[in-house]
Amino acid sequence: MSIRKIIIVDDDADDRAFFCEAVAEVDSDIECIGLNDGEEAIRYLEKNPDDIPDYIFLDLNMPRMNGKQCLKRIKSNENLSFIPVVIYSTSKSREDIVETESLGAVCFLTKPNKFSELKLAIKKILAQN
Repeated sequence: MSIRKIIIVDDDADDRAFFCEAVAEVDSDIECIGLNDGEEAIRYLEKNPDDIPDYIFLDLNMPRMNGKQCLKRIKSNENLSFIPVVIYSTSKSREDIVETESLGAVCFLTKPNKFSELKLAIKKILAQN
């Protein structure tokens, strides 16, 4: 199965742009949609039930609805629970990693500083599909 769409949920516009640029370089056929926070992500997913993403990359520290709250909402919704969610955060906390994996995240990616490292990490995650 080829990846068609990825959603990045992050309140930092620069991080969203950086991420989508890396996705485009990994595979220019993948549509990358940037959303501001967990509430916006849930609204988007519920309003577009026929246009579900292949992956959701989710930041942890966001206003209104943080990444853990959003992950719980996604995994508790039978129409969304099958979507692979990758935590994409500056956190390196073992506690965050263990907790988000127990909530259903498929993996935890600490935000790399280098563009080349981000592309490599995205490529590796998408290859697991």
